[in-house]
Amino acid sequence: MFDNLRSDFAAHGRDWGSQGFWALSVYRFGRWRYTVRPRLLRMPLSALYKVLYKAVQVVAGIELPCEVPVGKGFVIDHSGGIVVSGYARFGERCRLRPGVVIGLARVEQPIAPVFGDDVDIGAGAKVLGPIRIGHRVRIGANAVVVTDVPDDCIAVGVPAVVKSRAAARPGLQRRAGEPGENTVQTESAAEPG
Repeated sequence: MFDNLRSDFAAHGRDWGSQGFWALSVYRFGRWRYTVRPRLLRMPLSALYKVLYKAVQVVAGIELPCEVPVGKGFVIDHSGGIVVSGYARFGERCRLRPGVVIGLARVEQPIAPVFGDDVDIGAGAKVLGPIRIGHRVRIGANAVVVTDVPDDCIAVGVPAVVKSRAAARPGLQRRAGEPGENTVQTESAAEPG
């Protein structure tokens, strides 16, 4: 638990005031409590988790249930209106922005999206249903995504239109060699003279 908390703290810029870090701290505590045996010892920890979860939900506006598997480097930028279904799954280095909803398309179908690594979800985006979001995907602000998004693509609009990142930004290429910095792009044109 403490290694994950140190990693989360670093991912949130070592800012104790980051409400995303608060939510992840409660999330990590909630996951850790399942390891406590016997059940009698776990019961007061579960009660404490529920109080802390509700406090983060009310104060920060972030709902991240401890049942959701998240990878290392998971970041919640800012706060407010962030709702994640307990059925969702996230890879490493994913980033959520304010107003993001990750959830079910239909209540009778309890399956939520599965995210690959290095996924960046823009403010106000909604990602719903039994879909897969690939690696190195960018989801635009206020997009509504209800279909699979392959690796190295962007999804923008309502409903979201999926485009290859290379086709969406002609003349640009990704800078290699920086772990977790797959969003940095540079001009591919030759240097002047």
